[in-house]
Amino acid sequence: MHKEDLPNVNNRKNIAVVPASNTGMHNAFVQAVQDAGGELAPVETATALIWADAQDSSPYPEIIAKAPHVQWVQLPYAGVENFSEYLDNNHIWTCGKGVYADPVAEYIVGALLLGLRDFYKFVPANSWQTRTGRNLLGADITVLGGGGITESLLRLLQPWKCKVTVVRRSAASFSGAIRTVTLSSAVDAVVETDAVVLSLALTNETRHVVDEKLLDAMSTNAWLINVARGGHVDHKALADALRSDSIAGAVLDVTDPEPLPDDSELWSLPNCIITPHTGNTAEMGLPLITRRVKENVSRWINGKPMLGLVDVLHGY
Repeated sequence: MHKEDLPNVNNRKNIAVVPASNTGMHNAFVQAVQDAGGELAPVETATALIWADAQDSSPYPEIIAKAPHVQWVQLPYAGVENFSEYLDNNHIWTCGKGVYADPVAEYIVGALLLGLRDFYKFVPANSWQTRTGRNLLGADITVLGGGGITESLLRLLQPWKCKVTVVRRSAASFSGAIRTVTLSSAVDAVVETDAVVLSLALTNETRHVVDEKLLDAMSTNAWLINVARGGHVDHKALADALRSDSIAGAVLDVTDPEPLPDDSELWSLPNCIITPHTGNTAEMGLPLITRRVKENVSRWINGKPMLGLVDVLHGY
C-alpha cells in the first residue's frame, strides 16, 4: 500500500475496536483510541481496525467483509500466526512486536537460573540435597530469534558476561552477540552451549526447528528454554531427550497444544518445567499493548510511520 492510497486525515480518525468479546482489552483499546485523538466508528465507516481479542481470530472474516474502508489493522499479539490465513497485501498490518520483550526476557533470565543453578531439584526436595549447580556468569547461550525479546535479553545478560550466539534469518551482526548465524546453521550453533533459548516467530520454516537432530547436537548439560511458540518443538523428541538425560532439562512457557493435556508425558519428567504461558501475563501485557495502540493510532492519524509492521511475506 502506498502513501497516496491512504485516506485523508479526517477519515483516518474513524477507528473501530472489535470484537467486544474480551471486555477488559476492548475497553482499554477504546480508551487508547480516544486518548490518541481518534473517533470510535462502526466497521462500516472505519478506516482502521483495532483487534481486541488476543485469543480468537475467527470473527475477522465476517467483520472485515463489512469494512470496505479499513486500510490498517492493529493486532494485539507479537506473534501473528493466529492471523496468518488472513494476512494480505490490501491492508497495513501492525502487531505487538517488541511490546512484550522486557517481561519475557526477565522470564528467560529466571529460567536460566532455575536450570543452571539446579533450583528445579531443590524446590520440591524435603531433605538436604547434594550441592550442585553451575554459573550463569560467563555461560554460552544460543538464542534462536533476533527480535525484541533477544534485544532485551542481551541487555539483561550484560552483568553476567554471557557469550551469546544469535540464530536468525539474516547473518548480519546482532548487537551484543559474539556471533550471528542463519537458521540453516542452527544445529551447529547449539553444540556445547549451556542453554538454547527460543524466541522466534512460528512459521512453516521454524515449525519443529527443535527436532531430534538439534536435540542430539545439544550438550548433556544444556537447557532448552521456549518462550516463543509450542510448535517450535517436537515434543516427542524432547520427551525422549529429557527421559534419556541427553540434555539437562527444559523450561517450557509455551506448548503445543496449549494448554498442554494432563496426560502429556512431559508433566511426569522431573527435568521438564512447564509454566502456563506466564512470560507475559494479561496483567503485565495489557498496559504495554495499550500504549502501543495509543501510539499507533496517533501515528495513523498524523500520517507517521507505524510501529510493529508485519512482514506479510514472511508471516511475522
